[in-house]
Amino acid sequence: MIPQQRQAAFIERYSIIPDPQDRLAAIVARRPTTGPLPPEEQTPDLLVPGCQSRVWIAASVSPDSGRCRFRMHAESALVRGLIGLLCDLYDDAPPEEIAAVEPEIFERLGIARNLTPTRLNGLAAVRAFLREFAKRQLHTE
Repeated sequence: MIPQQRQAAFIERYSIIPDPQDRLAAIVARRPTTGPLPPEEQTPDLLVPGCQSRVWIAASVSPDSGRCRFRMHAESALVRGLIGLLCDLYDDAPPEEIAAVEPEIFERLGIARNLTPTRLNGLAAVRAFLREFAKRQLHTE
């Protein structure tokens, strides 16, 4: 499934929850499908700059498929839920799709208006990190 299809599926799944705060709680409670990033792998070189809460993302490319893979961890449960959803959106996708498809899920579900500017900046930093990783893969092929 490509990021656009995943995004549509996430929006459909969570839009049945009428209250945006309850939607946010459901997203935070979900378990990301991307693999976890154990403490021994949470190294300074994997820290995403621009996040108030520390966020680590290990990005790689599958040698067999050329698709990008992401594993993550965040100190805050709220941030872990949001970033987990973002990483799930792009995990196992081709670099060109990761670079091209912008996340609309937080706005479309009404969650963005309930997040602080600091949290929104952190989400933007993670999105920039994922996009730049994908773009680097496009230039190395």
